[in-house]
Amino acid sequence: MTYVVTENCIRCKYMDCVEVCPVDCFYAGENMLVIHPDECIDCGVCEPECPAEAIVPDSDERAGAWADHNRRYAQSWPNLSRRETPPADADAWKDVPNKSAHFSPAPHTPE
Repeated sequence: MTYVVTENCIRCKYMDCVEVCPVDCFYAGENMLVIHPDECIDCGVCEPECPAEAIVPDSDERAGAWADHNRRYAQSWPNLSRRETPPADADAWKDVPNKSAHFSPAPHTPE
């Protein structure tokens, strides 16, 4: 079992999870993070750190298609091993439902 980042992360991208990950398995897109399922050690320390509650175990029904999404983009986006500044409007997007239409496939540009 691994953990999966779901659509709740889109446009929030707080990155608190990145700071606590012991294996640096987070990869960053322009407006979302994903977890590489082959690198995640299932420790679970990232899940409670996410203010947007975007991280769930892959056994959770909310993981659904997001598990494939995480695998796909973890293979092409850059690895993120430290927390960076979240988007200025992250709090405004935190509780917005159904954000998948706002997803950007573009990779993250480091600070």
